[in-house]
Amino acid sequence: MENFAASKRSVTVADVARAAKVSKATAARVLGGYGVVSDKIRAQVMAAATALEYRPNELARSMTTGKSGIIGVVVGDIENAFFSLAVRGISDAARIAGFNVIIANSGEELNAEKSAVDLLIGKRVDGLIVTPSRCDRMDHLQDVRRVGVPLVLFDRSIPELGVDSVTGDDRDAAVAATRHLLEAGHRRIAYVSALEADGEHIADSRHLSNSAVRERVEGFLSVLTEAGLKNPQHYVRLGATDQERTNAVLKHLLEEGSPPTALVASDSLVGLRLFRSLQSLGLSIPQDISMISFLDADWTTVTTPPITVIDQPVYEMGKKAAERLISRLNGKELAAERTTVKTSLIQRGSVAPPRRK
Repeated sequence: MENFAASKRSVTVADVARAAKVSKATAARVLGGYGVVSDKIRAQVMAAATALEYRPNELARSMTTGKSGIIGVVVGDIENAFFSLAVRGISDAARIAGFNVIIANSGEELNAEKSAVDLLIGKRVDGLIVTPSRCDRMDHLQDVRRVGVPLVLFDRSIPELGVDSVTGDDRDAAVAATRHLLEAGHRRIAYVSALEADGEHIADSRHLSNSAVRERVEGFLSVLTEAGLKNPQHYVRLGATDQERTNAVLKHLLEEGSPPTALVASDSLVGLRLFRSLQSLGLSIPQDISMISFLDADWTTVTTPPITVIDQPVYEMGKKAAERLISRLNGKELAAERTTVKTSLIQRGSVAPPRRK
């Protein structure tokens, strides 16, 4: 085997071929993982590649094989423990199947999501897993389908798009949380979400652009309506996107003539912000107000008291989304379907009967 002096330039397939004393085409087949070569030649080429510290050009490989071995993932908010756990599930399933993952964060902004999708398609990813920031704006996702890139939606569903999705049982989860509060004696229950909106109130839950939030709100409202409570949507509040805005949302709720005696936080970041807001106001949970949060995030077990939560098996959701996509990438002919993962209510110390009826 020839000895090549170290060079600043990148090692090429041609360099590996010369070192291994094979043709460039043979070296390309070995390094690209396609075609047929003998075990002896494969070992020769791989030894040369190792000695030269060869690094594959993924774009060139994808142009040769039509496969990049990469899955693109666009999540809503990587700061949110929900998406961090999901990415772990996706990455673990992808690694086991021999795929790498590129992750992009949309910040729940449609334009950022569109840019991320365009970038990932440009990098020739084999498939995409996307959490759509808006379920009523899907032109860019239809474009993904048109160019033939397999797509799985995560956490949110768009039936009209006709692609696979993996979600939690959002409506049932909200029903369970709301019933638990009703059984504790609460009648004025507020639901707080970070969903962006022109104002804090909703006019019609059917028009909410995030399918997960919409289904949770619908479950929440259905239980309160069945219980005979008037105008239950009055206590549904949107826009708790950061601590300052969450403080304002809570302040407006508590200034009501009949303030809520319990809160349901739509995700763990909203839950943590509400917890901080209540602390800053000197209000105690559950003595002054009860609270339930979605997601069994780490912080919910170290507070005083620990927070009652809807436990979402997010790692499993991410894993299922990746496995569904990989099945398609491996050539399985599957009808588009929504996979719904069951949640459960974990009762802790943040719910008690209300002091005031």
